[in-house]
Amino acid sequence: MTASTSYIGVLDSGIGGLSVLRQIHHLLPNHPTLYFADQAHLPYGPRPAAETRAYVTAITRFLLERGAAVIVLACNAASAASLYNLREKYPNVPFVGMEPAVKPAAAATRTGVIGVLTTRTTANGALYQHTLERHAGRARVLTQIAPELVMIAESGSANTPENRDIIRRYIEPLVEAGADQIVLACTHFPFLSETIQDIAGPGVELVDPAPAVARQVARVWPNGLTPTPAPNEYFTSGSPAAFQAMLKRLTGIEALIGYYHTG
Repeated sequence: MTASTSYIGVLDSGIGGLSVLRQIHHLLPNHPTLYFADQAHLPYGPRPAAETRAYVTAITRFLLERGAAVIVLACNAASAASLYNLREKYPNVPFVGMEPAVKPAAAATRTGVIGVLTTRTTANGALYQHTLERHAGRARVLTQIAPELVMIAESGSANTPENRDIIRRYIEPLVEAGADQIVLACTHFPFLSETIQDIAGPGVELVDPAPAVARQVARVWPNGLTPTPAPNEYFTSGSPAAFQAMLKRLTGIEALIGYYHTG
């Protein structure tokens, strides 16, 4: 890294944010990225908001010190706990958060019922409530908190009989209640989309906000700041070797993984 290099910083509790990162790479291939997986504190979803906020703030400082010009909270729980606070703390830094894709789901539903598959921190946060008030319209929204799914995604074992049964337990009630749109309101969940779709059936559409997030990153990239070609960098607070294996399995990317302790 050189002092003149400006990055897109992307953070998550684990591998979930890679579903956002791949969309950023697709849309902005000339913008180098820094990715941080806080796997020492995975998952964020069940943690108190103040605890998550402390971890996310520490990672934000780390990314800014390494040259991040834009920071993406590629984690719904991190966004719910920290987005407003970080924008206040760093008013000159563009932050892009994850907002459950209720708006496109409400616009597309034919049955008038949408499901939101999420974590507890996201469901309890002001950001989610604000999203519902603004965008749900007349749709009936079924919020399904699914704490085990984050760790199933991290394990890469969605199709074991036991894990399929867990996923089925969360999906079938939404389908039985008439949901024809299921919002994936956790960035880990797109890595389970094949299994979720198989259980939900062809009449249900899964809604992933990652492409819209990548477009927002392009919009907020600072005017006049030309991206400098540089290698993408990856960091974890957990096991670099384990994250390296997951990165290759999920994205095909082979990279050295840096370690940083977030406290």
